[in-house]
Amino acid sequence: QLQLVESGGGLVQPGGSLRLSCAASGSTEDQYVIGWFRQAPGKDREGVSCISDSGRATNYADSVKGRFAISRDNAKNIVYLQMDDLRPEDTAVYYCAATFWLYEYQLPWRTYEYDYWGQGTQVTVSS
Repeated sequence: QLQLVESGGGLVQPGGSLRLSCAASGSTEDQYVIGWFRQAPGKDREGVSCISDSGRATNYADSVKGRFAISRDNAKNIVYLQMDDLRPEDTAVYYCAATFWLYEYQLPWRTYEYDYWGQGTQVTVSS
């Protein structure tokens, strides 16, 4: 079992930056992948980025490549999503999710592949 808590959302102007955090607790000694997802009003939840347990493997949605960076600090059981050059279309509720995963390849990407979810944090990009 894992419990996840997101933080770091807020209101930012276009071109600005935010760093989201996802703090994990529970069975953190096991290997798990963390994914970040987002859901805008009226849209489906979509994958943004994910990171393997070691941190060596990452994936990004095309829409955020070059602007977002995912990282993790396993000593603190925290995963970060650094978001730069934010755009109005990045406005959404951002969720982190976790699933136990042993491999460094074919990281899970779809919502149904994740077993544990945080409560979400709102990110609003507006002038």
